Amino acid sequence: MTRSSRPNFGGLLFFALAFALSIYFTFAAVQGNYGLFRRVEITAEADRLSHDLDGLEEQIATMENLTHRLSDDFLDLDLLDQQARDVLGLLRSDEIVIH
Repeated sequence: MTRSSRPNFGGLLFFALAFALSIYFTFAAVQGNYGLFRRVEITAEADRLSHDLDGLEEQIATMENLTHRLSDDFLDLDLLDQQARDVLGLLRSDEIVIH
């Protein structure tokens, strides 16, 4: 019994399909919505937002401190004098303004 030498298209088709699927899933794992590149982007964005949050919390603490210093319970006269000068443009009688 001799076997015919015709090519085995079923095996070739199986390996071509398996190769195509492995290429697709590899691409999706690297560049897809849940891939490695997206994970790096999300990590970088989280770091940036965390840095922004730290800056905003620092600004809030500064504003809370200034608000407390101008409250009825605790009045900082130096801060009150500074605010009156900045906002209202007030001067003392012994000061000279040079522009």
